[in-house]
Amino acid sequence: MTDQDINIIQEPYILPDATSMEVHSVMKENVDNLVSVFKVLSDPVRIRILKALQITELCVCVLVEATDYKHSALSYHLKLLKEADLVDSRRDKNFQIYYLTETGDKLLRSIDSSFKKGI
Repeated sequence: MTDQDINIIQEPYILPDATSMEVHSVMKENVDNLVSVFKVLSDPVRIRILKALQITELCVCVLVEATDYKHSALSYHLKLLKEADLVDSRRDKNFQIYYLTETGDKLLRSIDSSFKKGI
């Protein structure tokens, strides 16, 4: 440390009280739901399922054929996507048809849009 460094007095970083309180409040928020969505989105298979469902509703049998994954593996991924409210399903005769929820569709469109912009 030089004599010049000793003479420099650094000013403190000051936030307005309202901003400081808001920051402290956000840092204490429960973010478990958001974390669980990010965990669900962290698997490439689940992202591919969402992108396929963005095109059209699909039966698991189509996903099995398109991916070469086993039915049980895809069912597991779809279960996680349903729990995160990104996907839902309905019965159509002997088939379980999966589709994006409004939340899933909005989230996927937002992500696609953000990455096309180059963030």
